[in-house]
Amino acid sequence: MNTYKRIVLAARPQGEVSPANFRLEEVSVPAVKDGEVLVRNHFLSLDPYMRMRMEDVKSYAAPQALNETMVGGTAGEVVESKNPKFAVGDKVLGMFGWSEMGLSDGNLLRKLDTTHIPLSAYLGSVGMPGITAWYGLTQIMQPKEGDTIVVSAASGAVGSVVGQLAKLRGCRAVGIAGGKEKCDYVVNELGFDACIDYKAGNLEKDLAAATPNGIDAVFENVGGKVFDACLARMNPFGRIALCGLIAGYDGEPMPINNVRMLLTMRLTMRGFIVSEHMELWPQALKELGTLVATGKLKFRESVAQGLANAPEAFIGMLHGRNFGKQLVKLI
Repeated sequence: MNTYKRIVLAARPQGEVSPANFRLEEVSVPAVKDGEVLVRNHFLSLDPYMRMRMEDVKSYAAPQALNETMVGGTAGEVVESKNPKFAVGDKVLGMFGWSEMGLSDGNLLRKLDTTHIPLSAYLGSVGMPGITAWYGLTQIMQPKEGDTIVVSAASGAVGSVVGQLAKLRGCRAVGIAGGKEKCDYVVNELGFDACIDYKAGNLEKDLAAATPNGIDAVFENVGGKVFDACLARMNPFGRIALCGLIAGYDGEPMPINNVRMLLTMRLTMRGFIVSEHMELWPQALKELGTLVATGKLKFRESVAQGLANAPEAFIGMLHGRNFGKQLVKLI
């Protein structure tokens, strides 16, 4: 194979993301120099943070450059190596972006053991989304046995892990998701105590019924009306792990109307970026890997086939059309 495909950011979105913001290119496979590793990517991870990176605004990371490969996590296999730490056939985790192949000096590559954990899971429950869930729950929400915790986007890659970890710690876990099918999955498969279908039109009433003793901690992925409904139910000294605000990523930011609850309930709210806490990744990965390998942590994947379908899959994810972790299968 002399060439491979990649997708670059062709134009910054004006409002909602469209396929026109991306461009599929064919490029030459690079020569491998001493110390380098060539990887054939099997899976690409699609995540909400990519939407923010598409904007040319001040944020926690530099904006995605125009006409460069879109950022993204990948899991693949070494196909050529001139680095003594990696052998052909090694499965590796990297950040090669929306691309079928990638070249690395090995520094940011991590070898993966797929004996008991599927390769794709290293981009989900045993990867950045899982660690995000673990960090927000253990370090910010600090749940105690008997606490009521609420998770928005509960059927997604991050939210699904938060609720399951909370249950293992003796909490009452309440999810919020869009549609009966997702809510049934959250309760029946993932083991949450309840799940609110925000599309049913009774968000505040249903949330009150599911949290009779109020809410002690929230893992927030959505923002907007969903977040406001949670704020209204918070107990004194509640904790909020602010992970995402996906409701406002594709247009105008969503206002918070119940902000006074931060004062009256003496709440703590903290935003976080999990890549800034690498010292805790080994601890998180040990727990997550063990739980997935032993079948105690369940996950679901939406898999688009082929790199060319990545833009539509990404747009679908931003609109909640995915079910679980959104991946693209590249091989």
